[in-house]
Amino acid sequence: MSVLSLDDAAALVDALRREGRTVVFTNGVFDLLHPGHVRYLQAARAEGDALIIGVNSDRSVRANKGPSRPITPEAERAEILAALACVDAVVIFDEETPAAIIGRLQPDVLVKGADWAPDAIVGRDVVEARGGRVVRVPVEAGWSTSAIVQKIQAGRATG
Repeated sequence: MSVLSLDDAAALVDALRREGRTVVFTNGVFDLLHPGHVRYLQAARAEGDALIIGVNSDRSVRANKGPSRPITPEAERAEILAALACVDAVVIFDEETPAAIIGRLQPDVLVKGADWAPDAIVGRDVVEARGGRVVRVPVEAGWSTSAIVQKIQAGRATG
């Protein structure tokens, strides 16, 4: 359970494979961690023997979600995720998509939320080309970082 460089994560994947273990990968921002995130990550981990999470850097979050995000800095998001029992390692990536990290790690299972269309899942081609599988996990209703942010902002507005 640690935050690793991409090189160290690749070495971990190699070691896990030598042990015959199945490597699961997922990615996301994971800003303002909530029960929906935790349940999603537990479901992802259940798909294999080890779960590695790619976490968007602060720069890539701003590129994807706008200048007001993230709320929590990348190092803190990664540290919180790495502390979860279901998580084996976390890697911060700076690109807008996880294509490069998926290409480097070559996970056996790629997990995304079911809100992603199957043909829109970045890395699907890489994982399936090596015989891996892509799993879409149901998204927990009622949990959304954006909704939490809106609730906080509404509370300030009504003071």
